Amino acid sequence: QVQLQESGPGLVKPSQTLSLTCTVSGGSITTSYYAWSWIRQPPGKGLEWMGVIAYDGSTYYSPSLKSRTSISRDTSKNQFSLQLSSVTPEDTAVYYCARVAVVAATVDYWGQGTQVTVSS
Repeated sequence: QVQLQESGPGLVKPSQTLSLTCTVSGGSITTSYYAWSWIRQPPGKGLEWMGVIAYDGSTYYSPSLKSRTSISRDTSKNQFSLQLSSVTPEDTAVYYCARVAVVAATVDYWGQGTQVTVSS
């Protein structure tokens, strides 16, 4: 059973960088044909895919967030991380990490989500 757990500050000030880490257990982030994604849900809105880091370390980002988003990984800790720069209150959301089965293009495991509020 794969488990994912998000961690990071729940409050970030405008113009700062939001940093979250997802710790994975029960499976390796380097296992072939899986990718590891960040997805968010602003209050009252739908899910928004932010980006992904694949098993080989390659990254792909949402075009609308690409200029502000970076996803990296630490294979020794089996973790992957999100950095979102120059945040505004519109970046307030519940942030989820998730595993993507690449061939099926589906999310098969989710973290529980973490609330991040952008406010001064």
